[in-house]
Formats: sequence, structure tokens, C-alpha cells
Amino acid sequence: MSTGVNPTITLSEEGEWWVAKDTKTGVVSQGKTRTDALDNLDEALDGYHGKGDEPTTEELREAGIEPGKNTTNEPLPDAFQ
Repeated sequence: MSTGVNPTITLSEEGEWWVAKDTKTGVVSQGKTRTDALDNLDEALDGYHGKGDEPTTEELREAGIEPGKNTTNEPLPDAFQ
């Protein structure tokens, strides 16, 4: 029986992780539970769509990025301009 609705999210269990993928955008995230995977996917999709807050300097440093030394000579992709 078909509902006529095409899902855009797939959810699969891969070992100890649940993987959630938005098939429309290709954005993928994971979590230890299905709920965690879906919550993480929501957050990743917000980032994909340009929502959310910029990371703080401290958050960047915790991720191993030194803001003052993070430069590139390459042009930014259109999505970041």
C-alpha cells in the first residue's frame, strides 16, 4: 500500500551507530540512538541551510582551528559568499 509520500530521510543501524540521511540534500549524521541521529541530522541540516550561530573563537580552538591563522588563497564556494 502506497501513501503517495516520498520520504526524504533514511535511517539505518550500522553497528553501534544509527545513521540518518536526508536524501534530498545528501546531508548525513549519526548518533548512538535513533533519536540522537535524527536530532544531529536536524542540526546538520540547519547548518546546510545557513541557519544557526557562528562558532565562537573558543569553539574553533577546541576543534583545532586557530582563527587568526586560518586562511586560504582559494575563492569561497558560492554557498559561502
